[in-house]
Amino acid sequence: MSNIGLLINYEWCSGCQSCEIACRNEHGYPLGTWGIKVEDLGPLEMENGIEFDHIPIPTSYCDMCQDRVQAGGIPSCALHCLSNIIEWGPVEELAKRLPELGPKTNIFLPKSDL
Repeated sequence: MSNIGLLINYEWCSGCQSCEIACRNEHGYPLGTWGIKVEDLGPLEMENGIEFDHIPIPTSYCDMCQDRVQAGGIPSCALHCLSNIIEWGPVEELAKRLPELGPKTNIFLPKSDL
């Protein structure tokens, strides 16, 4: 499964942390350990008002739910994201979507080759 990644469009992240909880439940991580962590940025005073972002950030514990994926599923964070801002798939396909999604979009590549 080389060249697989997560596309995260944090412009629409509500900060609900369902990705964190789903990941923790999937992997059995203890409190204080995350495979993905939602960080808050702001409030920032911008030209057009105040901006506040919630940014889901995969950590070094993220293996993109390798066992789930090998069984035909998708990573738990993408499955349970209430705002549907986390997508999973081939990096080449995800990268094609970047121009339409805007500047608050990132692609995460896992630390190990799945």
